[in-house]
Amino acid sequence: MTAERDMPEIPVVCTACGTRTQVPFEDVEAAVQRHNEQLHDGDAVAEVDPEVLDALTDQLGREMGLFGDDPNT
Repeated sequence: MTAERDMPEIPVVCTACGTRTQVPFEDVEAAVQRHNEQLHDGDAVAEVDPEVLDALTDQLGREMGLFGDDPNT
């Protein structure tokens, strides 16, 4: 399996459009920006699913030791 295929797909949601899609990790920023520019006059409406973003942020914080937890225990 290649490194590119190892990258997860990230759920992106737009409450205004009622859509949800999976976007490859490396394309998330561009896809969200493009959607918002084309459909919402640049307003930040579409976004990474907030629940997923919170989980990713928490995991990253634990791995970086920001919470005082040891991720290896």
